[in-house]
Amino acid sequence: MPGVADWDWQVEKKCVADLAKIRSQFKRVDEYSVSNDGEKIAAPVQKDNDEFTACVNGEAWSESFELLWNLRFSPIDNLNALVRIDDEWTVAVDGKPWEGRYEYVWNPKVNPAGNAVSVLYKNDDAYGVAINDEGWEEGFVSIRDYCLSADGNRAAATVQTVRLKEADTFGFFEGVWSVAVNGTLWDSKYVNTWNPVFSDDGESVAAEVRTDICEYSVAVQSNDWSSKYGCVWTPTFRPGTQDVIAPVRDGGQWTLVENGKGLWKRKYNMLWGQKFSPDGNSIAAVASPEFGRWTIVVDDVPWDVTSGDMVVEPVFSPDSKRVASIVKDDNRWSIAVDGQVWSETFEMVWDPAFSPDGRRVVAKAERDGRYFPVVDGKVHGNGFEQLWEPVFSADGSKVMLRYVEDGKYYRQVFPSNELKR
Repeated sequence: MPGVADWDWQVEKKCVADLAKIRSQFKRVDEYSVSNDGEKIAAPVQKDNDEFTACVNGEAWSESFELLWNLRFSPIDNLNALVRIDDEWTVAVDGKPWEGRYEYVWNPKVNPAGNAVSVLYKNDDAYGVAINDEGWEEGFVSIRDYCLSADGNRAAATVQTVRLKEADTFGFFEGVWSVAVNGTLWDSKYVNTWNPVFSDDGESVAAEVRTDICEYSVAVQSNDWSSKYGCVWTPTFRPGTQDVIAPVRDGGQWTLVENGKGLWKRKYNMLWGQKFSPDGNSIAAVASPEFGRWTIVVDDVPWDVTSGDMVVEPVFSPDSKRVASIVKDDNRWSIAVDGQVWSETFEMVWDPAFSPDGRRVVAKAERDGRYFPVVDGKVHGNGFEQLWEPVFSADGSKVMLRYVEDGKYYRQVFPSNELKR
């Protein structure tokens, strides 16, 4: 996360805002969002004149709108929202709306550096992507999935290229879907396309494609693999390369392939959610080794522990040596780390986070209507009315909690080995 080392990591408790006071100032207050550094809490609010704006630490933006929603802080703590002005939609960043106006905008994304904001939009019955207030010159009949490059300069989307007549099955199977990158179409067209992804350098795009009634593959830069499968899931570029891996269904079972050729030897009932380790040397994924059971597989070696309800995409430690995941069994949620499930279970848990040295794991969890920080499987304190995901300092020695208690929002820093109320 950008700028973590520059945040205030003094071990103290700070009341940032009185939420009861904020609620008394406005006709309506919606879902709160907090900044990454914990210094701000924001919410969409409705004023007495029925206009909407954002309130940050009790102070409203000077600009008001007909509607405002999806208020979120970026990685660098800019505050972005979708807003309606004169029956048209656009994006507002820290209260300043884009000049561009659209019939509708949705699915905002921000790149990891936080310097680019993108949305899908509809205008004049055509669809496209806008990045930092610049929309595509070319619009399309329909648009589905899209992604933003790491540098924020490019967007790739799956788009319908031809408007079909009603019930035109033959036209559909001739191929009307493709991928557009900054509005420029690939040469190839497919029966369907899904889930485009960029390479690290932003120069290449890969996507799931359906090439025939029952044939699926992966296309990279408009060239689909020669190998075809019964199904494929979202591809992933190998870090720092143009090589692509993807889970595929072949012969009734699933495995992982690279550039259309076998990578893993084992077969699974299901396989998805693959992630590369930060050093690029390992791959972890969610798999079903037997019917009705789920686990994590690391470099084609499944964990011994399995769950009957759900396993969520894996999370690597920064040093690439450990893996954690959310798991659900018998309708109870927990965290599994390196194949060992925490003994504590909850009504809900959120994504685990490793300390920078990979030695500790922290997660937010819900139990009996209250929210708790859980470190290495140990529940700390008596819980809070509301809690955002805990954050480690850059050296891992401290943990920041952002929480609501007794109607007030607090930011508090603890030594990571003494996390308690």
